Amino acid sequence: MTRLARCFFVAAVIVAAAFPSAAARGVAQERAPLFGIRGIDGRIFSMNDHGRKTVLLVFGTTWCASCRSEIPHFKEIYHAYTPRGLVMASIDIQESQDKVARFAARYRLPYRVLLDETGAVAAAYRIVGVPTMVLIDNGSIVTRNYRQVDGALRKLFPK
Repeated sequence: MTRLARCFFVAAVIVAAAFPSAAARGVAQERAPLFGIRGIDGRIFSMNDHGRKTVLLVFGTTWCASCRSEIPHFKEIYHAYTPRGLVMASIDIQESQDKVARFAARYRLPYRVLLDETGAVAAAYRIVGVPTMVLIDNGSIVTRNYRQVDGALRKLFPK
């Protein structure tokens, strides 16, 4: 792991500890910020279109080694839960469409890949390190704690 990746990881752990999910604090869940951004396919992805659905947003970058090493896990989630109704999208933060499109093709990403060209969506979701997964159900954030996503998905999509 590079020094920069370690710094992002440590920052994410500190923020997760300092700001536990609303559910963990026993308070009402926070509403997911609404946004509309373009994907590498040129189509707009809007949270307004997915308000009552379960959505998993994976924030990352092409240069992030941890993001690349987690791709098999992200693909497992995609294949296990999208047939049951999960909407999954990767949001690449502040990189060019060409670079992100080449990355998505190289790693054969099966989920939508979106371009947060200005970083505004990452800022709205208070993303401080990558990769970060944000699980949303019915317009509310269920968890942004990486370790809780798999368990939360199993609860939301029982077999």
